[in-house]
Amino acid sequence: MRRLEGRVGIVTGGSSGIGAACVRRLADEGASVVLADVTLTSETHGAAMCLPHDVRDEAQWEQVVTTTLERFGRLDFLVNNAGITSTQPIEEVTLDLWENILAINLTGTMLGCKHAVRAMRGNPGGASGSIVNISSMAGFVGLAQSAGYNATKGGVRLLTKSVAVRCATEYGSIRCNSLHPGAIDTPIHERRLSSAPDRQVARAAMDALQPVGRMGTAEEMAACVAFLVSDDASFVTGTELIADGGWLADGGTTRLPPTRTMSTQRPA
Repeated sequence: MRRLEGRVGIVTGGSSGIGAACVRRLADEGASVVLADVTLTSETHGAAMCLPHDVRDEAQWEQVVTTTLERFGRLDFLVNNAGITSTQPIEEVTLDLWENILAINLTGTMLGCKHAVRAMRGNPGGASGSIVNISSMAGFVGLAQSAGYNATKGGVRLLTKSVAVRCATEYGSIRCNSLHPGAIDTPIHERRLSSAPDRQVARAAMDALQPVGRMGTAEEMAACVAFLVSDDASFVTGTELIADGGWLADGGTTRLPPTRTMSTQRPA
């Protein structure tokens, strides 16, 4: 399918994991994709342009958006994917870690929405565009070891709704939605599994979190993103697309083993 022929978009955190899969899928569907990441590699994943980008820095957001507009003349979609996880319960959270995870996961997403909406207002033919904010199952439920992650992903969920309502009432065809992955087989999870005392046991426990019996793939998340940025989702805004293998529908925490390590108890 070439649903995105002629479209231009930015994917943050596009060098690996879900971000890289999004770059590949959106490019395959015809879009000119700008891969933005704090760490760039020689692998472009099919991107039309790669730019260094720290999402905490508003000046860098302005530069990435300006460069995109200068090169392509428009901005049709933004995928706010860049993010980090946390592994500290509330009584052990350091202020430095708390402020950093808020800066990347929540403030970075806000800055992306801000500058994307400003750019999309000027698109040829009138205001149009789609923003997809990558949240998590952790935007819905509390996780004992992830105070900062919970706070930011819940914040992303409601920030998305605010942006969606603003854009719907003021600009009509600029949409904003959030995607909530479950446990996804990405390098972040692989590092956790590799550090477990028994990787096979840890992987089995992670697979068992989902009623479908397995972790999701980055490509499955990219397919969700491709739908949300396409015209197939033209009447979809301000909503949460949950892609978690049934974890939340099943109650989630009831499926966790009685004893669990930090590497097996957190979703993506």
